[in-house]
Amino acid sequence: MPPAGYSPVHVEQDDVFTDEPRDSSFVRPPTYYEEGPFDPPSSDDEEDAFLEKNTSVNTDMEGDGGLVVGGTKKRPSSLRCLVISLGSLVATAAIIGMFAAFSYTGTSYRVRGTKHITMDHIFNGTFRAQSQTVRWVPEAGDGVFATTIDGHITLVDLKTNSTRNLVSMGDIKDEHGNIIGWGSWELSSDMELMLIKADYVKQWRHSSFGNYYIHNLTSHQTYPLITPSYPPTTVIANWSPTGQSVAFVTSSDLYVLSSPSASATPIRVTSTGNSSLFNGITDWVYEEEVFSSPTALWWSPDSAKLAFLSFDETTVDEFTFPVYNPSDDSYAVVPYPDHVTMKYPKPGYNNPLVSIHIFEMDRYLTSVNSTANANMTEIAEHATLELDWNGRQPANNSVIAEVAWVGDAALLVKEVNRAADNGSVILFDLHQGASNHGEVIRILGKNGEQGDEGWIDSAQNILPLTSDLSSDGIPAYLDIVPTKEGYNHIALFRPASNHTPQFLTEGKWEVTDTILAVDPRRNLIYFRAANPSSTERHIYSVPLPTGNSYESAKPSALTDNASPGYYDANFSPKAGFYLLNYQGPSVPWQKVIQTEKPDFNYVLTDNTNLNNTIAEFETPIITYSTIDSDGYELNVREIRPPRMDDSGKTKYPVLFQVYGGPFSQQVDLKFNLDWHHYIACSLKYIVVTVDGRGTGFKGRKLRNPVKDNLGHWETRDQINAAKIWAAKEYVDPKRIGIWGWSYGGFMSSKVVEADAGVHSLAMAVAPVTSWRLYDSIYTERYMNLPQVNPSGYVTASISNVTAFNKVDFLLAHGSGDDNVHYANSAHMLDMFTAQKIRNFRFRMFTDSDHSIGRRGAYRELYEFLTQFLIEKWGKGARQRGW
Repeated sequence: MPPAGYSPVHVEQDDVFTDEPRDSSFVRPPTYYEEGPFDPPSSDDEEDAFLEKNTSVNTDMEGDGGLVVGGTKKRPSSLRCLVISLGSLVATAAIIGMFAAFSYTGTSYRVRGTKHITMDHIFNGTFRAQSQTVRWVPEAGDGVFATTIDGHITLVDLKTNSTRNLVSMGDIKDEHGNIIGWGSWELSSDMELMLIKADYVKQWRHSSFGNYYIHNLTSHQTYPLITPSYPPTTVIANWSPTGQSVAFVTSSDLYVLSSPSASATPIRVTSTGNSSLFNGITDWVYEEEVFSSPTALWWSPDSAKLAFLSFDETTVDEFTFPVYNPSDDSYAVVPYPDHVTMKYPKPGYNNPLVSIHIFEMDRYLTSVNSTANANMTEIAEHATLELDWNGRQPANNSVIAEVAWVGDAALLVKEVNRAADNGSVILFDLHQGASNHGEVIRILGKNGEQGDEGWIDSAQNILPLTSDLSSDGIPAYLDIVPTKEGYNHIALFRPASNHTPQFLTEGKWEVTDTILAVDPRRNLIYFRAANPSSTERHIYSVPLPTGNSYESAKPSALTDNASPGYYDANFSPKAGFYLLNYQGPSVPWQKVIQTEKPDFNYVLTDNTNLNNTIAEFETPIITYSTIDSDGYELNVREIRPPRMDDSGKTKYPVLFQVYGGPFSQQVDLKFNLDWHHYIACSLKYIVVTVDGRGTGFKGRKLRNPVKDNLGHWETRDQINAAKIWAAKEYVDPKRIGIWGWSYGGFMSSKVVEADAGVHSLAMAVAPVTSWRLYDSIYTERYMNLPQVNPSGYVTASISNVTAFNKVDFLLAHGSGDDNVHYANSAHMLDMFTAQKIRNFRFRMFTDSDHSIGRRGAYRELYEFLTQFLIEKWGKGARQRGW
């Protein structure tokens, strides 16, 4: 929310930007932001001096009461009174400031102590807010959650205010009697058995291998799901919603254990799994860009059927990167480095081919029980359906974006094309004897629900309504769908075959994330929204229609939306309770609240110690505002040094922090004290963040312009913002820089390439430098295929490096980055060599992935950035001479 009296600033439009079609033969773009040298007056041009701690100014009174600067006259006694009065005013202002520190009206004034923030404070957890997770246990009833107390998993019942131990961790032992070290667990629906994952071995961002065990809570017997292996080969294992069946994937094949016991033999559902064929688990690109999970299997509500995806990566090209040192010892010498080879589809190349299957477990068991000397493999094949539908995208142009059961025999599949501008939602009726052929019930994209030139968002938001919430038990569901005005809102589809969304929320604000919960008894839907401002998050409820007619109802806020805030919530299974997480702008806290009794407050964390700690430190002032860039209102956050002089006498360097990726958000009200706060307090820099075109939660009209043209309008917005700050009286326009990580590193590099003459410094960490080098699903969603948009791929990448000679540039990348490959930085370094670009600093962090954390690299990266800033800009502001 903009502070009072802060109005958007208009920026003159540059005529070098046009909407003329791009020439497909275009190879290297011109420096398309060049408008001649940008050379505003600087404090350096007026013989400014660095501020010194011991600098003082004598102020004497003239005979007529006027001030003499640098004079030698004696102060009259009346001046002593003036000094005392001024001292009183300062003390009063300090007290008022302390009270203001606890309020928020667009500017976050934090309590200022006397201690100075150091890098150690940032990285040793001094300012880390403590938080706890609430693990709701639906099997034990609504309002029951699990926690760990004295070596036990303990169930806390909020309704009865009682606790009981579920299991002692010491009881869970392997076949040799050794206590199992485990990291995750899940209960069967009858609470008799516990499924445990041990021997964790990380794979990609969201996936890992492990050995699974089943523990009987009554007999205290523990046995492996399958024979343990080292290294383990099982990726996921899930209980069925009812009964005691377990579906799991090991060595890329799907199995089902229908009745767990130490001697039970699992059903082998698939037998095609290998290093290029995956059943029930995602490949790398689907895990990273579609599902944010390795799971690609879904039980039907009655546990009779199991939907799963199969991925064929046979024709997907491989990418290999070296592992120079597999150990944690930085001094280890490894004569022959290892390597990682992965299937990594890039724009325009082959994607994995995905098929959708249903294993009908009820049909399988019936066949087995009625057939003598049954061939289990053949029966499993006959009990497995492959789904199809009219109008399906060609296999090499298909992305399966979502799979969701909306009834015991009703399945929804959401498919989009690679360019994410055309898609459909398909409904399958899978009752006994029904066809495996689906019906298209919704059209997505330009000619469908989106209805514009943007993309179809990648999200899994479908929430089925239970039979007691749908008319006559007919399947129905909720989804988050863009309105005609381009804002994401909750829509009801009842029955599930309905083609037309019935919007339950509306307005120039957006529902975020997934729908949080549905209260079946009170007919309420709970959700989180960027409302009343896009930088906030509040929790709301809206009625679920009970009849065929419905009048739009205003959402009811569960949080105080009259005060700026950022909240999240985790509801119990029947929505009788929820964990409310206050995440900013002040110090976070957590409470468990009963929906029908808001006075019920179970305080989980209050971070009292963090509040006390922050009170001891000198912390920055944070302001929120908006600017106008070519008619688009953009959110801005400015982190200012403590006691900043904004009179114009003192000139401060400004470092822009940028990410800017599609549907991302950096400017929000979440609490944070990180490296940016350190450089504001200790280096006396101003840090500015601007969410430009393409970013999220302000509607599709702000997001859509970047489609097929990544890096163009976002770069313009960053340059427009930098020009606005360069013109401010308190800014040193000779010291304006920009830095970012990942997409932010790409943005920093694009700003330099633009050669607008505003920035004197840029830092890029793990940047994309050519979208031909990134993965296909993410890139093509926003850029289409290179064969369709060839010139767009040139202008959207770093293609002209001549301007890098004009700035101080830092580049850093991890050599083991499996996401944005080190090849991106290698490509840019090659261009630097060709153009004789030499005034840059580069560092490769050996074996670090995209997060740059291997062998102490994370802290070292920020030391590297800090030293570079100090070397190029120095510490502190500069002051005009009198």
